[in-house]
Amino acid sequence: MKKRIAIPLAATLVAAVWLSAWAEDGSDPATGRWPQLRGHQANGIGSGAATPTRWNVETGENVAWKTPIPGLGHAAPIVWDDRIYVTTAVGAGSGKLRTGLYGDGDAADDNGPQKWRLLAIDRASGKIVYDTLAHEGKPRSKRHTKASHCNSTPATDGKSVVAILGSEGLFCFDAATGEVRWKKDLGAMDAGYFGARNVQWGFGSSPVIHDGKVVVLCDVQDDPFLALFDLEDGKELWRTARKDVPTWSTPTVVRVGDRTQILINGWHHTGAYDFATGEEIWKHDGGGDIPVPTPIVAHGMAYFTSAHGRAAPMSAIRLEAEGDITPAKLGDSSDAIVWAHARRGSYMQTPIVIGDRLLGCTDSGILTCFDAKTGAVKFRDRIGSRQGFTASPVSDGRHVYYSAEDGQVVVIAPGDALSVVAKNTLGEPCLATPAVADGTIYFRTARSLIAVRKTDAAPKADGRKAY
Repeated sequence: MKKRIAIPLAATLVAAVWLSAWAEDGSDPATGRWPQLRGHQANGIGSGAATPTRWNVETGENVAWKTPIPGLGHAAPIVWDDRIYVTTAVGAGSGKLRTGLYGDGDAADDNGPQKWRLLAIDRASGKIVYDTLAHEGKPRSKRHTKASHCNSTPATDGKSVVAILGSEGLFCFDAATGEVRWKKDLGAMDAGYFGARNVQWGFGSSPVIHDGKVVVLCDVQDDPFLALFDLEDGKELWRTARKDVPTWSTPTVVRVGDRTQILINGWHHTGAYDFATGEEIWKHDGGGDIPVPTPIVAHGMAYFTSAHGRAAPMSAIRLEAEGDITPAKLGDSSDAIVWAHARRGSYMQTPIVIGDRLLGCTDSGILTCFDAKTGAVKFRDRIGSRQGFTASPVSDGRHVYYSAEDGQVVVIAPGDALSVVAKNTLGEPCLATPAVADGTIYFRTARSLIAVRKTDAAPKADGRKAY
């Protein structure tokens, strides 16, 4: 058994460090807004009060509420003020998931008509405020047995909610009423396996809102592109063609000097683009051939990882990089690449930076802790379940939460050695990344949305709590 260690001061302060950065996108740390996939710049760190490390869904311990969500979707929840937003696909079939570690690329057999919906949920009570039907029809592409017809996480600025609903397009809703304001057909968006065109897995990249614009990455089989749309009316402002295989990564927007950049993870074309014009700033060829993790930013660097095929890199790239920075050999460093490991990357999960530590976890539950500034490996250890890890980690700045596909959540204290604080279960499969807002973690499971926060409510006499 691993020895538990005290939480370092850097971890307790990291949430405060991020407050100034969070405010750049209009978010208010006092309310703990979580406006997109993994919060501000996908860093995965929430602000405000501490979140519980232990809970019990059966007895209601530290569970504020549990709300059933119709259909099946891996879209993560987002939070703005008193509301939570989730999207889902409701079909006539069973919507079964095949979780766990396996390597085949089969598609699910539920490609019948679906209803794509946006739900707004009251943050205090868990009650559904509205349930908007956005689109109904037969999906234009199939899903993987571990995916859903609604994988992409929505984004909001408090006035609008934008969502990519499978291959059905980009939709913009009025955040207050749920009314569809506009929609854009982005094409079939076939994001299947590049090595077998008949294999379809479903779309996974999520939109990002910045400065009244919507960033959309469509790395698909035919004519992949990066595009920018006006949030007000959906007008396409620019579109830049990409030369890469299908990817499932979400872009990250970051300010570098006097220019705003869009960071993209890829196989043949990882890189940065100018937010204003769509022009390429730098590029990097090589890595895992099915990129999923989203770029994250800390310490003046952008961190990229992928892990499928022959390569599994984890690397730190200077935000000021320009031109073609492809190294002679994967894992080499350079003026642009501060540090890199050729075989220490993550397949499904986006890493997280807590203070000076970068944590990256494989889909089989092997956690590696790097020195975020130098790349030195501090430890590499297993954190628990062998059932598969798809959801990315999140943190309140004090602890880090890893959700396994079987619903087990492993809570660790960041440090130079593995310190498992607790293991809790959600009671349902979980493949969506949680949201963290002001002392609450919102878990999207296969069938429910669960709010975990410190509560003194007593369980019912039969041992169950009324949600």
